[in-house]
Amino acid sequence: MNNFPLIKGNNEKSVPQLLIRDLKFEKSLAKLMFSPDQENHPSKAPVKYGELIVLGYNGSLPNGDRGRRKSRFALFKRPKANGVKPSTVHIACTPQAAKAISNKDQHSISYTLSRAQTVVVEYTHDSNTDMFQIGRSTESPIDFVVTDTVPGSQSNSDTQSVQSTISRFACRIICERNPPFTARIYAAGFDSSKNIFLGEKAAKWKTSDGQMDGLTTNGVLVMHPRNGFTEDSKPGVWREISVCGNVFSLRETRSAQQRGKMVENETNQLQDGSLIDLCGATLLWRTAEGLARTPTLKHLEALRQEINAARPQCPVGFNTLAFPSMKRKDVVDEKQPWVYLNCGHVHGYHNWGNKEERDGKDRECPMCRSVGPYVPLWLGCEAGFYVDAGPPTHAFSPCGHVCSEKTTAYWSQIPLPHGTHTFHAACPFCAHQLAGEQGYIRLIFQGPLD
Repeated sequence: MNNFPLIKGNNEKSVPQLLIRDLKFEKSLAKLMFSPDQENHPSKAPVKYGELIVLGYNGSLPNGDRGRRKSRFALFKRPKANGVKPSTVHIACTPQAAKAISNKDQHSISYTLSRAQTVVVEYTHDSNTDMFQIGRSTESPIDFVVTDTVPGSQSNSDTQSVQSTISRFACRIICERNPPFTARIYAAGFDSSKNIFLGEKAAKWKTSDGQMDGLTTNGVLVMHPRNGFTEDSKPGVWREISVCGNVFSLRETRSAQQRGKMVENETNQLQDGSLIDLCGATLLWRTAEGLARTPTLKHLEALRQEINAARPQCPVGFNTLAFPSMKRKDVVDEKQPWVYLNCGHVHGYHNWGNKEERDGKDRECPMCRSVGPYVPLWLGCEAGFYVDAGPPTHAFSPCGHVCSEKTTAYWSQIPLPHGTHTFHAACPFCAHQLAGEQGYIRLIFQGPLD
């Protein structure tokens, strides 16, 4: 018989103390890998549909998240349904009649065909869906306020100096209130008068079944990854979503009058890892199930402590290097690791190889003599961007954000919309365009000599 010390409760059977300790350990280990939302909310928590995470921010906006302006927005089931669905269509309205219909206390979409003719589609309440609206406007109908992402911006004022290309009422997401809680995206959002207006210049047309549809000025683009958002994910094809949620190939340029071809076999249904581009900011959609499989901040903190516990050293100064705490993710610390981006050798900050004739950024690595940029390393703190829970062994180039190998490999092959008609891969943590052969490097740390 085992000689475990036993504990007896009131009505409990005898339980070995060692087993209790093991169970506690397993519980704490499981807690580390679960998402923060599962930790904080008991089983009666409201249903979470998913989260939208803005690319280019490392866990929060530069000056901190405030109200509806933040880097991450969770969509929960509302206490009362606020979804809408199309109902009555008013054709051949004069502008005055259209205005009268639109002024009702009811949602509507107006399609201006000419100065003399407007089609108004009234929308009615839908008790089976919840609606969430995203855009640049700070008016009350907008649930998630999004402004233009400026690569590497350190303050909110950096983003406000740029003339925005994001629509004030950019898009809306409609979520089914019943399982499987499907989320669908539509271009354009309803304004404070509960209206969407597509003017004469907007691309619009009558569909084969006699309904109206249209595109917004700069469009809402969506890309669904193949194989979901996992370590096996591959980039999908960018499409444009219409006001009624139909799927089209891209226009020649972002705001061209001519729409692309309709893609019949694809839908506006969001899936884990779908990217939504609003022409100035790109959002990542993560489902509640996907987030439950994602590493948590606690897990990333454990990885940070683990890499620091290995006491990596600078090969020149022999001083111990350490990644600063996640709260100090923008301030260069004296123990901060730096990397030569051409070779991946990690050092502390020093002036070796800093020759005046070279332009300030390029330095010669003392280990292998390769010449290239020399930058500080930063841990990627936005857990929602990780495709796996692997150790932080690789860094994006040229920004130096560090995460797992599979995460760097995934984002380096994703073409993100840039401007009106170009695409390039970028670091998800700061939005800097990736450089070099792969867009990322493997880090080579020197261990302690003792």
